[in-house]
Amino acid sequence: MASAAGTTERKRPFFDKERIEARNRNRSTVVCRHGMVCASQPLAAMAGIDALKAGGTCIDAAITCNAALGVVEPASNGIGGDLFAIAWIEKEGKLFGLNASGRSPYDWSLEEAAKMGVTDIKRQSPLSWNVPGCVSGWKMLSDRWGKLGLAKCLEPAIALARDGFPLSPIIGTQQFASWPSEMAPHMAKVYHPDGKIPRYGDIFQNPLLANNLSAIAKDGPAAFYEGEIAQAIVKKSQELGGKMSLRDLKDHTANWVEPVSANYRGWDVWEIPPNGQGISVLQILNMLELFDIGSMQLNSAEHLHLFIEAKKLAYEDRAVYYADPEFADVPVKELISKEYAKARAKLINPKRAATDVKYGDPKLDSDTIYMCAADSEGNMISLIQSNYAGFGSTICPDGCGFVIQNRGEGFSLDPKHRCKLEPHKRPFHTIIPAFMTKDNKPVMAFGVMGGDFQPQGHSQVTMNMIDFGMTPQEAGDQPRVSHDGSSSPWGGTMENGGRLKFEHGIDDAVKQQLADMGHQIADGVDSHGGYQAIWREDDPLRYFGGTDPRLDGAALGY
Repeated sequence: MASAAGTTERKRPFFDKERIEARNRNRSTVVCRHGMVCASQPLAAMAGIDALKAGGTCIDAAITCNAALGVVEPASNGIGGDLFAIAWIEKEGKLFGLNASGRSPYDWSLEEAAKMGVTDIKRQSPLSWNVPGCVSGWKMLSDRWGKLGLAKCLEPAIALARDGFPLSPIIGTQQFASWPSEMAPHMAKVYHPDGKIPRYGDIFQNPLLANNLSAIAKDGPAAFYEGEIAQAIVKKSQELGGKMSLRDLKDHTANWVEPVSANYRGWDVWEIPPNGQGISVLQILNMLELFDIGSMQLNSAEHLHLFIEAKKLAYEDRAVYYADPEFADVPVKELISKEYAKARAKLINPKRAATDVKYGDPKLDSDTIYMCAADSEGNMISLIQSNYAGFGSTICPDGCGFVIQNRGEGFSLDPKHRCKLEPHKRPFHTIIPAFMTKDNKPVMAFGVMGGDFQPQGHSQVTMNMIDFGMTPQEAGDQPRVSHDGSSSPWGGTMENGGRLKFEHGIDDAVKQQLADMGHQIADGVDSHGGYQAIWREDDPLRYFGGTDPRLDGAALGY
């Protein structure tokens, strides 16, 4: 494998003995033949594997795993959140995209916000609610490519919620412990039983969620969007001053969309088009392809500087152009074109950090879970689902065992902004599944959760795989850097070039070199994103799975 911008030769991933022996010793890449599920919680991954063994497709496994994740990792995801997916269907020989994100209430507008004196949309308020899209996404996936049926896929999640499960280390010590009852009174009855915060290792039960999921298993999405669950959502919204109505829920629809791609050194990387931020990954990679990244040392100052500068340029465009395409003309084709990347990349100074970056003219030139699954027929799915912030709005409707997301917090109240608040509109979304193909054949389902960071994670993993020849596991093990402070789709502009945050493993000498180049360096270390991936090899069919050591997760196969 050779770099398109140079002649640097690449060793073949997975089969290089020296690389295997010198790998970052966290976890091994998991290899199997018949099916695989990678997720941030082992109990959920096992539920997905059981669905495959029961004769289900990877679609059934993904729904089963996602539903279980909503039980065992409730701060990150659940039926109160939204969902996006990219699926490779072997018999059809192509990729399909699904946008199951919800829209704002019909009665929620800039005029109404002004009338109420609202100057910003508070997270812990029903004004931050959009219609949750997750359940509609499950139904569309199940009806089109599932074999088990939605009710069967929900059985493991119902059992986990009803019978209980031990809290894993990260969920017990970080997610639950971060929200004492006095900070989140509207979810305390569900997540703080007996007035106590469950701890790592405690058995946690959620009988209300078991009832909610059982109703969906019995009556389908109508139980959520038209039945007692819908009534409970609307009642809670009205009680707390929100705008959600039964009409909003009943009128919700998810949509099939065409994934979009950019070719990176012979590999096609696929993302979901806006209202999400996926195309910023393609913009970043298009610019980086113009440099011989593979000739550089991984995570050297030279390597990281180019990545950061490309990210800055892409995110400035993101702040201006990305929006719900039903409400704005989003120039996707132009933004992800090679010609536009060349024009933007000319603005990168290889020796100096930019502190004042402008968006281009393409017309001229939280918390989240990510999981993936694959089956014996060659089908693969990349799925991401989220409450947005941890525990979303922190509001559970009465009688419900889940929180409603706070994605509507991302609307702008600036009437000139593309992402301004409007009735029945999808907000800007951070959650993005990804997929990779080569020569029109499926190669990898992957994703990196982490809110605003996600495009940076996708780009770093892609470089690790393609430029540095790593395995799926090794690509996720490597230390990451995050650039914060770019101009935002929610408002605000970049000041002084933003700042860099590093994980453990980036040399202090590299940080100093970057500082000398003009980058602002944040104090301390941080943790960035949560990654899963499944790589496919054919003749014979095999899957190679990787999962992030930053999480409790597992890559399981058989």
